[in-house]
Amino acid sequence: MTETKQEIKPFLRVFNTDLDGNKSIARALLKVHGIGFNVANSVCNLLKIDKKKKAGLLSDKEARDIEAVLKENKLPSWMLNNRLDFITGETGHLLGSDLKFNIENTIKRMKKLKLYKGMRHAAGQPVRGQRTRSHFRRGTAVGVKSKTTKVGKAG
Repeated sequence: MTETKQEIKPFLRVFNTDLDGNKSIARALLKVHGIGFNVANSVCNLLKIDKKKKAGLLSDKEARDIEAVLKENKLPSWMLNNRLDFITGETGHLLGSDLKFNIENTIKRMKKLKLYKGMRHAAGQPVRGQRTRSHFRRGTAVGVKSKTTKVGKAG
């Protein structure tokens, strides 16, 4: 009786992203922009894929199934990242460059309409109510005085 050991592929291509074949599928999916820990685990549970299975051992059909789950919105609506889209009014899950483009356009729209959140984005201030006294001072050191050189005083 001979056992055939499957060979691990070095990478798996899902959603135009190369996933490391040596990582478990639940960890490898985190590399896709727009998929977090909860979404990755939910996809594995929905498709009944072992979360500890190496990504390089997945078949092409399983990879297509992973893509189909998120494209067809089979997850609960509260788990999706684009609920009630401003333009279409539909609920969906955006990934990769589509997600980045949507976030960028949403921020531009908020700035154009001069919404509070848009004004905070434009000013580089925290948007979600955080305190500003001790954080968000990016770029310059606050409260540090550098010694000024005295220009030669003749006298």
